[in-house]
Amino acid sequence: MLTTEQMRQEHANLDLYSNADLVNAFIKDQLNAVNAVQDARSSLCEVIDAAVPRIAAGGRLIYVGAGTSGRLGLLDSVELYPTFSWDRSRSIALMAGGDTALYEAVEGAEDDVAAGSSDLSLHLPTANDVVFLIAASGRTPYVIGACQRARESGSLTVAIVNNGEAPISVIAEHAIVLSTGPEVISGSTRLKAGTAQKIALNTLSSAIMVRLHKVYGNLMVDLKATNEKLIQRAINLTAFSAGVEIEEARTMLERCQFQIKVAIVALKCEVEPIVAQALLNEAQGSIRAAIEKQNN
Repeated sequence: MLTTEQMRQEHANLDLYSNADLVNAFIKDQLNAVNAVQDARSSLCEVIDAAVPRIAAGGRLIYVGAGTSGRLGLLDSVELYPTFSWDRSRSIALMAGGDTALYEAVEGAEDDVAAGSSDLSLHLPTANDVVFLIAASGRTPYVIGACQRARESGSLTVAIVNNGEAPISVIAEHAIVLSTGPEVISGSTRLKAGTAQKIALNTLSSAIMVRLHKVYGNLMVDLKATNEKLIQRAINLTAFSAGVEIEEARTMLERCQFQIKVAIVALKCEVEPIVAQALLNEAQGSIRAAIEKQNN
């Protein structure tokens, strides 16, 4: 039996617990998700090293999963645009059963190997793409089909599983095994197995974006200011990074079409936005490198 499917004898009377004991049981067990990701640190680092050159060369992040795993992949993919101004066409999420499966189970969808392969084929995978294959069991047929197709295309394949020696982790080039063990509610991998997957995906995509110069220091300087909250955040980030007053930051951002990185370089180097953009282009988007080049 898969470790994620095993029974937890210490919680055999879960339905008799008080509310306080229920809450304690669920929260305490979630700590194991953090420990599982900590144990996979070296695998995460290896994936980041392998993924960054491909993404920098124009590749895409492609997430594949079923059920909870598929939804977590979708969540990570859609958050990259507002957080890092990542082109939506370069972040794709494939879900067994399609969009309908986001809201309700599609019977048998995850058991279709051919569907996983054909769904990925529709996006014409290339050697520069990075494909995250997410499955708590590590043996979901839909995800296996996508993995096989990704390998054929030369894409970097990364299995994210919660069971050791899972089929997907054997097929994929890289395997991140998050050994979370049995759940408080036996077999419900939406609990700590899902939490561990979420942490791993956050870590991978965020680290990749840091390496692509989407972050300055620890500041989110490539966000899309698409609402009032984000506009104010952009102003505050620019003011803080450039060491100027709020109004000066706002004025420069308006001149830069609210491109924070351009505004920061323009303010710190005391150049026009067009020059700041050119400096950033030469520095592959790195604020630090652009400022250093101008100062030297």
